Parts: sequence; structure tokens; C-alpha cells
Amino acid sequence: MTSHSKSRRNSSKDLFDDEIEAKPKGQEPGDFASMFENSLSSATRRLSVGDRLRGEILSIGKEDVFVSTGTAQDALMARQDLNEPGKDYKVGDQIDIVVTKTKGDQIRVVRAGSKSAPADIESLEDAFDMELPVEGKVTEVVNGGYRVSVHGQSAFCPFSQIDARPTQDTAQFVGKKMEFLITQYDAKKRNVVVSRRRLLDLQKVENEGAWLQSHKVGDLLHGTITRLESFGAFVSLEDGVEGLAHISELAFHRLKHPSEVVHPGDPVQVKILKIDEEGDRLKISLSVKQAGGIDDPWMQIPQKFPVGTLVDGVVEKKEVFGLFISIDKGLQGLLPKSKWRDSTDAAQFENKKKGDVIKVRIDEIKFEERKISLGLPTEAEDLSWKEHQSTSKMGAMAAAFAQAGNKPRK
Repeated sequence: MTSHSKSRRNSSKDLFDDEIEAKPKGQEPGDFASMFENSLSSATRRLSVGDRLRGEILSIGKEDVFVSTGTAQDALMARQDLNEPGKDYKVGDQIDIVVTKTKGDQIRVVRAGSKSAPADIESLEDAFDMELPVEGKVTEVVNGGYRVSVHGQSAFCPFSQIDARPTQDTAQFVGKKMEFLITQYDAKKRNVVVSRRRLLDLQKVENEGAWLQSHKVGDLLHGTITRLESFGAFVSLEDGVEGLAHISELAFHRLKHPSEVVHPGDPVQVKILKIDEEGDRLKISLSVKQAGGIDDPWMQIPQKFPVGTLVDGVVEKKEVFGLFISIDKGLQGLLPKSKWRDSTDAAQFENKKKGDVIKVRIDEIKFEERKISLGLPTEAEDLSWKEHQSTSKMGAMAAAFAQAGNKPRK
């Protein structure tokens, strides 16, 4: 048999008389049939609540996201459920999902591990098992907590679990619809315990993680004063993220209490001073006075206190290296010890105490560091006391001569 005849046996032609490539060994028609059968089984597969699978993001809308499920039906997911710290989902990405509802031709899912997206569920047991949020309505105040109606069933929420912080007004939540996590579930005893606080804490962790991705120390932000303590003011920034402005960072002058300058509900501009992560807690230190408001006395320094200006200051604090002198409301400068150490009046400066008035000269202004270096006036710059003393003496002598000249001669 010739090689030509062998090649003809190993090949075939289509209707257009083009050669059709021979199938590799093992890829028989039966294999394609099994693949086709598998595809049919996937297409007819029915999903159940609680099923976990990996899907592809097909489209992202303003409120909803469509995700493939590997079946004939695509699933719907809330847009907010894409908020995952350190992850920026886009069309075409793979995502792990959990089925929360299958009704008719609609499939609802949430991102696996998510605590923020509201869940459409078919039973409280499913919500308890998968730790998914449920919507409930607070119906009344009872002994130790609240009665909450969840999917037509009665649940109990302790006072301590209704909000992230303790509240004195227990009646304020009655009649409101809110989301809860089921913390205890016993179908036989019809015992259901829910917590809103736990859900808020979990959402806060997620929000803080997302917030950290887009903010850093030094950023200027707008916020709202939420509550006051003796040590400072808490500021709500965004997405439930909260920071603390210490009382020393609220104003440029000394305060006895934050209420002297701010109140709950006040809008403020703040600067991020420090961000600390302590376990699951995020501590954000803020400053109102360093955010560059119109009350910032540093904005007036070039006009009021140019270098060389003589100022009557007040001693605020004494340190081994010098004296801190207040030259204006919210402005302090340092008079280094080296400026008076070799002076003939060194002992006088050593005995200075808080509240004493002292004349100083503006020697240097460091705007970026917000530091003012002070010095002492030279003898030529500060002769006011000598002039006053000289004028007083000359005036007394002149008056004596005038008086003597007006006396009648004997």
C-alpha cells in the first residue's frame, strides 16, 4: 500500500472538498457525547439555598450585579456586596457566592463571607446557619430587651445588643425596621435571639478595611461631631468609620471641655494625625485645629508677627531647656535657655514662673513645623524703661527748679 493511499485513509473531506483534520486518538465521538451530556446536566441543575459556588461577574449596575452560576439561570446580587477590603471587582472576575433565595426563575446570592448585604432567605434556620442578616421590626419593650418580629416569628433582642453603644432611651427603637443577626436558634423551643450590635460591629470592620485602602495620615476630611467626652470629641467620617479628636486638638487655646468649641451634630474639617490597628479595632486620631480653618492663628502670623517683632508674652511653661511663652491666643514660642544663660539678668529669667509677663522678640518662624523661636530684645531695641526712668527724673528736677524759681526773694 502506498503512502498516498494511507494518507487518504487517515483523512476525510467536507462538502467544500477541504481536508478535515483527523481526530487525535482517544477523542472519539463518544467523548463529545459525554461532554454534551455533562453540559445538559449543568444546565438543568437546580440550586438550593445554602449552595456555595464560584461564578463570573457578568454585569455591574448601580444597585445589582449579575453573576453566572454554571446553570441555565444567572443570579442577582446586591451591588454593595462587592465591597470587600483590598478587592476591586470588575466584569469578568470570578467570585465565591452563596445562594440565599431560589424562587421561581430568580436566584439571589451574596458574596461568601459577606456580612453587609441584606439577605433574602427562605427560613430563619438558613440565616442562622449561614450567619446572614435578616430584617426585623422592633414591636415592644419587654423585660431585659425587645421583642422583634422576624419573618413572622417572634425573637428577642437584649438591650445591650440593639445598638453599638448603650442607650438610655429604650423606647426610641420601637416600631423601627432594622437588620439583625440570629445568635441563637432553637426550632423546637421556638427560641430565637437576635443581635443588631454584632451586625454593626461586623459591618464596621468591613467598612474600616475599605476606608483604609483610600485614606492615609495627613489627609483632610469632612466629618460630623457625634459625641463629646471630657478628653475629646468623636467624629463620624464616612461609612460608619469614627475617629477621635483629642481636646488639645480642638482649638489653639486651652479648653476645659470640648463643649466650649464644638457640639454633637456640628460639621467639622479634620486632619488625620495617626492610624493604629489594634486587633479588630481601628483607632484614628484627628485634629480640628490643624485642618487649616479660618480661626487658625498661624494664618495671621505673617501680618501680626513678622520676624523681628517685639511682643509682650506670658510664660506658659518652664522647662530645663527654656521657657514656653504665649505671644497671642493659640500661639506659643520657645525662648531657649541659651538666649539668657550668659545674660547679666540670667537669675531673673531662672526665677520666672507661669503667668509672668516678659518682652521677647520673634527670631524665627517655621511654618511647616509650626514652631516659633524667640529671643530677647537688644539694649538698643528695648530702652523704654530707661527712657521712662530718665523722663521721670528730668521731670522731677525741672519741677524743682521751676518751684525754686517762683519763690519770692527775701
